[in-house]
Amino acid sequence: MWCERCSERPATVHVTKIVNEQKTEMHLCEVCAQETGGDLGFLFEQNFSFPNLLAGLLNSESLFPSGVLSGSPLQQGVKCSSCGLTFSDFRQVGQLGCSECYRGFGPSLDPLLKRIHGSTVHVGKVPRRTGGKVRVRKEIEELRKKLQQAISKEAYEEAARIRDEIKAKEKEL
Repeated sequence: MWCERCSERPATVHVTKIVNEQKTEMHLCEVCAQETGGDLGFLFEQNFSFPNLLAGLLNSESLFPSGVLSGSPLQQGVKCSSCGLTFSDFRQVGQLGCSECYRGFGPSLDPLLKRIHGSTVHVGKVPRRTGGKVRVRKEIEELRKKLQQAISKEAYEEAARIRDEIKAKEKEL
C-alpha cells in the first residue's frame, strides 16, 4: 500500500479516526505523517520509545490519585536492594533496573499494570499449532471455575452441563 498523500513511498503509518460515528482512515508514509501529525490530532515523535510512554503514564495524576501512594516506595524513598533504583527514578525513566525492583515496588506497580494489561497476573498464551493439550487443560480449568460459580448460584442444570463438558474435555487428554 502506498502513501495516500504523496504516492511515492510505502504507507507505514495507518490512522483511523472516528468522529461522530464517522470513520476515516489514512495511510501515510513516515515523512507525510510527520508533516501532517498536528492536523491528524497527534504529534508524530521520531524517537518514540516504550520507556517514554511508561514514564508518561507513571507521571499521570489519573493513575496515582492523591492518597494512593501514601506508604508506597515513592513516599518512603525506598531503593531497590539490588540496583539502587528509587521509585521516583522509575517514574522518570519508565524502566525498572532489575528483576528485584518488582519485589520492592510491587504494590505501587499494581495500578500501572492494571491500567496497561487489565490484570496484575500474567496468564500467558498458548500457540495454536503446538499447544493443544495445554489449551485443553486451560479450558478445563476455566470450566471448573464456571462449575463452582453455577453450584454457588444453585444453577444445577447449568452445573450438570458444565460437568459433562469437563468430562468430554478430559477424554480429549
